[in-house]
Amino acid sequence: MIRAVVFDLDNTLVDFMRMKRNAVEAGIRAMIDAGLAHTAEEIDRTVNEIYEEQGIEYQRVFNMLLERLTGSVEHKILAAGIIAYRRAREAMLVPYPHVHMTLFRLARMGLKLGIVSDAPQLEAWLRLCYLNLHHIFDAVVTFEDTGLRKPDPAPFRRVLSLLGTEPNETLMVGDWEERDIIGAANVGMLTAFARYGDTFGTCTTSADYELPDIRRLIDIVREANEGKG
Repeated sequence: MIRAVVFDLDNTLVDFMRMKRNAVEAGIRAMIDAGLAHTAEEIDRTVNEIYEEQGIEYQRVFNMLLERLTGSVEHKILAAGIIAYRRAREAMLVPYPHVHMTLFRLARMGLKLGIVSDAPQLEAWLRLCYLNLHHIFDAVVTFEDTGLRKPDPAPFRRVLSLLGTEPNETLMVGDWEERDIIGAANVGMLTAFARYGDTFGTCTTSADYELPDIRRLIDIVREANEGKG
């Protein structure tokens, strides 16, 4: 019987990579307009290098960008980039189709809901609050809660402990085979691959279920729990 569903956040509930790409492009255009004398291609390449070095959630990417390209940080250019980035991020931070409907339906079915994300704690909560999803989850585990990232078992065990459910009655939903699916399966959780959010071109997955649309979860839970108490 499935008693809880745990979700990855980025590219499972929200199209993070599309949001990130649009926000960065907006920031680059604004910094050029504010006087940054480099081509968009050069700036974009340097931004990508910084994210590869520091991680995609690095919060001072434009500061480091300006230091590398100009040797200093001109605050007019930095401010223009940050404001444009934030405006574009907020405009693009929308859930995948049927996310709200599916989450509220699962909650009404009596399931506990959780999040396991590698995102920094504040960033994860900012996204959840912006999407107005911060009240629906019974447990949210981020990087700071264990100091370890998926597929390490610690984040999965942490959310199971907070939810009070056993691995074999908890379904993990994620878009990343190696981190979300294999990581959860290694602690005994059921797994569902978010095909709709796949950014890696994953051909095959070891997940118990595949989701072309997140609302498929409703039928999966109903079928798994039919006739079981």
